[in-house]
Amino acid sequence: MNQQLEYRLKSLGLEYAALHIDHLVEDASRDNISYLDFLINLVNEEWEQREKQLLEKRIHTARFPFSKSISDFDFEFQPSVSEKRVKETLTCRFIENGENRILLGPPGVGKTHLAISFGMEALIKGYTVKFITADEFVSECRKASAKETLHYFINRMSKPDILIVDELGYFPFDELTANVFFQIVSKRYERGAMILTSNKSYVEWGKVFGDDVLATAILDRLLHHSVTFNIKGESFRMKEKKQAGIIPVQL
Repeated sequence: MNQQLEYRLKSLGLEYAALHIDHLVEDASRDNISYLDFLINLVNEEWEQREKQLLEKRIHTARFPFSKSISDFDFEFQPSVSEKRVKETLTCRFIENGENRILLGPPGVGKTHLAISFGMEALIKGYTVKFITADEFVSECRKASAKETLHYFINRMSKPDILIVDELGYFPFDELTANVFFQIVSKRYERGAMILTSNKSYVEWGKVFGDDVLATAILDRLLHHSVTFNIKGESFRMKEKKQAGIIPVQL
């Protein structure tokens, strides 16, 4: 194929078309398709590849610890999880409304699985997502404070369409981190959606943030536009161990 054409396609950012133009032309000639259909096929192929690359970039930026989809979630094992509420969340309408989703429950019941599934669906629909554990949040906050770049950290946490903070409550926040978290919640209030997971009930959040007044202020903003999933039941990890025979099943 004409090298100049290939060069100009690349210059226009049509990388897929430049790499596959020979194949596309051969298919068009073999199938005797019209010029218009050829152009439609070329544009569609380029569009699909670009969307795929953009999705891969958004997934990389989100920094999920692992990949999960809602199809992997066992609703029969966790009947306390409302499948109707889950499906409503997967529409991603809550993002446009600046709403929050908060998942509460003991370890292993599927909170992180659901949070990542919600985040993945949002990425597929073109939204931006940032995933961070509470422990990582504390660590990054302290580093930013030491470098005097807290305002950059706060802006970075405020920018994505969805901020997912996982495992709130396993370790208490210090005064600095609790106040930074409050600032981020305040900046995102009614503008940016959040998904939080925690093993603590709301009445225990005063201990999590080390200050009952601050915890109340945080919850006031978080809960104003939100849906809470109270998940009860056995740990998925315990279930897997029982199925593997590592832990005996009690009759």
